[in-house]
Amino acid sequence: MTRLNLTRRTALLGAAASLAAPTLLRAQTSSDAFPQDEAPIRDQEAVRRNISSFTQQNWQDHFDTLGKGCLLADITSRAVHYWGPDGVTYMLFPSSVPMSEELTRRGYSKIVRKAENPRWTPTANMRERDPTLPDYMEGGPGNPLGTRAMYLDWPAYLVHGTHDTRKIGRQSSSGCIGLYNQHVEQLYPLVQIGTQVRLL
Repeated sequence: MTRLNLTRRTALLGAAASLAAPTLLRAQTSSDAFPQDEAPIRDQEAVRRNISSFTQQNWQDHFDTLGKGCLLADITSRAVHYWGPDGVTYMLFPSSVPMSEELTRRGYSKIVRKAENPRWTPTANMRERDPTLPDYMEGGPGNPLGTRAMYLDWPAYLVHGTHDTRKIGRQSSSGCIGLYNQHVEQLYPLVQIGTQVRLL
């Protein structure tokens, strides 16, 4: 009985392999799979990856003093830098950034409020872009602001967490700077009201 099953399995595998062979051969000789007129890779311009600009920065390049601490949201590299008021603490996190330049605000601000499990009220512009958004959402799973939020003195601009981890490292927000929940939870107790913020 075992020998018969083995023979059938071998026959089925052999048949599948023979049917697939012409397809594999066509793919290997296809000009689409292996273009003949493409420049050698050594002659092509290098692709600049996001990681290349995800490097440590100095607070002195962006702020006059440490004060209560400094937070830099680098929109180009999609990273958030934090320097503590002690002059020693430094943290660097990947972030999400606004979807378009029209939704992006740059310049200096400060943290004016903080919230755990924040409630979310989409702005009128957000609801205009997506009429399916709710008028209001309590904090908790599924809330776009994640588990922590730090509000800037610009209305409707925040640094917050997200439950949707696909957004981090992408242009995916309506203006806010998003962090993984575990990262915003590390940052949240360190950031004081009055912490300086720059969106660059």
